[in-house]
Amino acid sequence: VRGLADAVARLKALSRPFLDWAGKAERLSFDVPTLPLFVHERLSTKAILETLRSHKRDKQMSILELFGDPERPIGDQVLKAYEHPSPWTNRMVLGDSLVVMNSLLQYEGLGGQVQMIYMDPPYGVKFGSNFQPFVRKRDVKHNDDADMTREPEMVKAYRDTWELGLHSYLTYMRDRLLLSRELLTPSGSIFVQISDENLHHVRELMDEVFGAENFCAEIAFAKTSGRTPRLLSEVSDYLLWYARDTERVKYRQLFEERAPIENPNERYICVETPKGEIIDLSLAQKTGQEPIPEGRLLRLQQATSQGESGGDKTLQVVRWDGREFLPPAGRHWSVTAAGMQRVADKGRAFAVGKTLTWKSYRDEFAYRAISNNWGGLGQSGFGDEKLYVVQTNTGVVQRCMLMTTDPGDLVLDPTCGSGTTAYVAEQWGRRWITIDTSRVPLALARQRLLTATFPYYELKDPGRGPAGGFVYARRQNNRGEEVGGIVPHVTLKSIANDEPPAEEVLVDRPEEDKKVTRVTGPFCFEATIPTPVDWEGDGVEDSGVASDDHGSYLDRMLEVLRRSPVLHVGGGRTVTLRELRAPAKSLSLAALATVDATDLKAEVRLDEVVQEAKEKSGGVLRFSERSVAIVFGPENGAVSEKLVFEAARETYARGHAHLFVIGFAIQANARDLVEKCEAAVGVAATYVQATPDLMMGDLLKTMRTSQVFSVCGLPEIRIHKAAPAKKGGAQRYSVELLGLDLFDPSTMETEHRPGHDVPAWLLDTDYNGLSFHVGQAFFPRTAAWDDLKKSLRAEFEDSVWDHLAGTRSAPFEAGENAQVAVKVIDDRGNELLVVKPLSEAK
Repeated sequence: VRGLADAVARLKALSRPFLDWAGKAERLSFDVPTLPLFVHERLSTKAILETLRSHKRDKQMSILELFGDPERPIGDQVLKAYEHPSPWTNRMVLGDSLVVMNSLLQYEGLGGQVQMIYMDPPYGVKFGSNFQPFVRKRDVKHNDDADMTREPEMVKAYRDTWELGLHSYLTYMRDRLLLSRELLTPSGSIFVQISDENLHHVRELMDEVFGAENFCAEIAFAKTSGRTPRLLSEVSDYLLWYARDTERVKYRQLFEERAPIENPNERYICVETPKGEIIDLSLAQKTGQEPIPEGRLLRLQQATSQGESGGDKTLQVVRWDGREFLPPAGRHWSVTAAGMQRVADKGRAFAVGKTLTWKSYRDEFAYRAISNNWGGLGQSGFGDEKLYVVQTNTGVVQRCMLMTTDPGDLVLDPTCGSGTTAYVAEQWGRRWITIDTSRVPLALARQRLLTATFPYYELKDPGRGPAGGFVYARRQNNRGEEVGGIVPHVTLKSIANDEPPAEEVLVDRPEEDKKVTRVTGPFCFEATIPTPVDWEGDGVEDSGVASDDHGSYLDRMLEVLRRSPVLHVGGGRTVTLRELRAPAKSLSLAALATVDATDLKAEVRLDEVVQEAKEKSGGVLRFSERSVAIVFGPENGAVSEKLVFEAARETYARGHAHLFVIGFAIQANARDLVEKCEAAVGVAATYVQATPDLMMGDLLKTMRTSQVFSVCGLPEIRIHKAAPAKKGGAQRYSVELLGLDLFDPSTMETEHRPGHDVPAWLLDTDYNGLSFHVGQAFFPRTAAWDDLKKSLRAEFEDSVWDHLAGTRSAPFEAGENAQVAVKVIDDRGNELLVVKPLSEAK
């Protein structure tokens, strides 16, 4: 408060009604960790297709000659992607939206740089019905254990968000809206998609955060499927549109094509016959029950506006067809009297009784400005297949984006879902960041973007990319209809002033180069979960940043292990942990336990037995039992190679017989060390997957499928040697995905899934151990590449599409790292990574 005016404004704000909920007053501020975002993958559709040169069609010269540039590869001419000026790359981020948005704001300095935010939060507070746990299953039922998501990130977000039901939901929304406000540019907009269940609450909340004066519109649009309750059917969802500042908000008027007769009950819809006769259509004609006479369709529009005209009335007289007309009482001509006389002289006026109107022909401007009621945008049965249980309508996001952004502007979606906002942003040349706490929607969005095709809109300044804007032109078809992005708009004013008609730009209709197939530009997959990196420069990877509550995390894991002491270690075998305890002193080990020696299927050496006997009180020797060590991976990261090595070395030094490494995820080099641990360090080790069920607690009933510790298999791959591209050339290689072992806790069996029965697998042909560069991508169980197949049929052999749905890569030459990485995405969106050197090729 800097003065009296500010004080008065503050007092007025305090006197207004406000929304209150449990915890609001107590939590006037909130702390969010400011974390860096770690790049896990770099992806490019164009780079993937460039690896498939062996599938190019023969006789390319004849095709190239059509383009007049035989020296340039055909792929460069018919396959393009929009690229934004460096150093920008579009981003897909795994993590809690609050943490990621705060990182963008505080760590990366993106405050005031986002032009549009599209937020599609869960409509309500039901846990099971808001999230899709499987890639292939879209029928999600509330409170059904089989449909419960078990992803750690999602469960943690749920616990933090909906503990108090609607009260927590409002806190969830408030916190994210506050960060959204700081991220927006002064001309920026935010759209929140919501159902009528919490529409009123969210609007009151946005009034508080953005200010009621920055409310722009409440937009209703049809649901893709309506819910029929006991009373009226609910057929609409809603958008709440707020500006960062309504005085400076960026707005581009959108138009939609008008129906020839929009409202049959409207009066003065007429046809002008070739003889010049004006026929007022009857209701039967307007509803199609009777034929409409031949001629031009028009509406007789009012030529006056409210308000008495001043001055001499005789100066307001307009003569038409031998009669004199004045504006009715309390009204005046919408243009000057002289201008209205010109309208009459040009034959554009017509009398209805004692009132003079003007003739507005539909073919002169067949469009109308959109309102806040967006009908006709529902996805039909002939549209794109729905990928996600709560997939956002593409047409709705497109309207929001075209209305409030320009090409090159930055768009943010904190609730990625199936990636609709990123998909639309890619189509219209906007930069984008999309965020989700769940791996399932990100897996679907990644596939959707990698395999998508878009129209290639011509750029005004190719050197600047989309930021230079699109090309719009005025064009007509053979029937004289306007089909370009610039259309004339004849108005009463243009006729009266004898001016050329104004031109409207239809921003959704830029000029298109139909010879070019456009694909998604390069983007990266990031996460708040770090990839193991050699932070200390000692040659081995570290586990990343430790959690502040690391001690409580270990305590929770130990308690879960005490309750579920049976480990499934593959081959139908189990190991039961007894006497589980925390070590008195340890550098890396989390727990010690005793197991049956027969469970480990190893010879008991005398020195180990003696060492074990020394550790037991009373000096009683129990030859059938052995001491084992346990180490837990990080709560929000992957088990690193360094962690395994240090734990194994300590296990060996203490004389324990075996090491169990338990984690949610494990880095590829770490998994390889576990397999070779006995030879490398002197003690055998086993990796045990901690399934996310242990995060569920009271959310999931006790059932056989909630076994929390089991072995998860790695992708099984084989590296083949391939012939050089030309005689005397470099050795080439190809990678084959043989399959994947998955443990099913409901049957206690390990299931082998062949390579052709996985949702997706990705290949990095020269893995550097830090970021996964997707050089080739395969979607064996889907028709994901169908759009590209149709567009590039002339360039690639049909066999390429079978190849991209297969299990064997295209040949490639060795890179400087001489190793490959294969990442398999399973039905839950989990990523299973294996790394192998090319020296293993056969």
